[in-house]
Amino acid sequence: MSSNGGLQTLLETADQQEDILELSVVMPCLNEAETLRACIREAQEAIRAHNIRGEIIVADNGSTDGSQRIAVESGARVVNVQERGYGSALRGGIAASAAKYVLMGDADQSYDFSQIPRFLEKLRSGSDLVIGNRFQGGISAGAMPFLHRYLGNPVLTWLGRLFFKAPCGDFHCGLRAFTRDAYGKMNLHTTGMEFASEMVVKASLMRMRISEVPTTLSPDGRNRPPHLRTWRDGWRHLRFLLLYSPRWLFLYPGAFLMLAGLFVSSWLITGPKTIGHITFDVDTLAYAMISVLLGLQAILIGLFAKVFAISEGLLPSDAKIERFFSYVNLENSLLVGVVIFLLGLGFSVYAVGSWRAHHFGPLDSSQMLRLTLPSAISMTFGFQVGMASFFLGLLRLKRKP
Repeated sequence: MSSNGGLQTLLETADQQEDILELSVVMPCLNEAETLRACIREAQEAIRAHNIRGEIIVADNGSTDGSQRIAVESGARVVNVQERGYGSALRGGIAASAAKYVLMGDADQSYDFSQIPRFLEKLRSGSDLVIGNRFQGGISAGAMPFLHRYLGNPVLTWLGRLFFKAPCGDFHCGLRAFTRDAYGKMNLHTTGMEFASEMVVKASLMRMRISEVPTTLSPDGRNRPPHLRTWRDGWRHLRFLLLYSPRWLFLYPGAFLMLAGLFVSSWLITGPKTIGHITFDVDTLAYAMISVLLGLQAILIGLFAKVFAISEGLLPSDAKIERFFSYVNLENSLLVGVVIFLLGLGFSVYAVGSWRAHHFGPLDSSQMLRLTLPSAISMTFGFQVGMASFFLGLLRLKRKP
């Protein structure tokens, strides 16, 4: 058989298998011998009871307790994933699936796989991503630690809804389903616990159709501690949400610092001001000017981060950014930077002239600082804008895929 003929046969076989299978249930596994068999059987019963054309894939991440053998004996397909990490295991299992839809869930008996049909019904109705909501379905006593239930999950979910407009009430539920087409468009990159967060973030940013299914959470059936670590993994999820939202991490704080600095600077530039028994003078003015520069730095870093993340596929393309750069190109922003720098330079020359008029002798420091501080800040501001213009131009250079 020719190589072209063999390839065509493989493609036809894959297409036929995808036509046969509607759902792949993917379970990440790392030493889950105590609970794996029960999870597989529960999923199998749900598939048989509702005549679903499905398969069960156990994505093993290096188990040493015989989990692979248990999976095979129970009728599941085992995919060995060498790269360690929760996300890596899921990515490997999803890549090996051949169905139109994929459902993922932990193999520790904490999730109820009998609810598979409810997820599948949402997918059949047109949803791209279906997420379980444990707070709506019910959390059994001892199933979720106090800090996770009343602090970690609610806060991180609230941040996810705020940062990304994610329409879900349980950002980190591990029982979820999605279409293969939607999964391909998400282009997920993370390999650890952040995988679940990245999925919701990408789907929200890409305006995919996201729906929820109330689901229950039970105490896991293992005798050993769970892989999850409260503070470490909580910080990892928070860090991920911040890094994937340059607007909230850099732009908004930077804009606040700059506007506050400009307001206080304009208030104090004409002279000291007194509120009650407190007098604000050039010392406060100096801090206000520094606030302007810090705000500029944060805003520029936010732009750098956004452009870099889009160019590397970490974030989807953003129409607002493209519109922004249609007006703010290298030449325009460089011109603005030069103008601001020259304004500062002009004020500096004027300040030196005033000093010269006094024969380079001592001056009223308070009055001179009201002239020299804005001059120095303007020159620094203009220089940074100019350099940032070139760097943004470099980041936006078209590269060969």
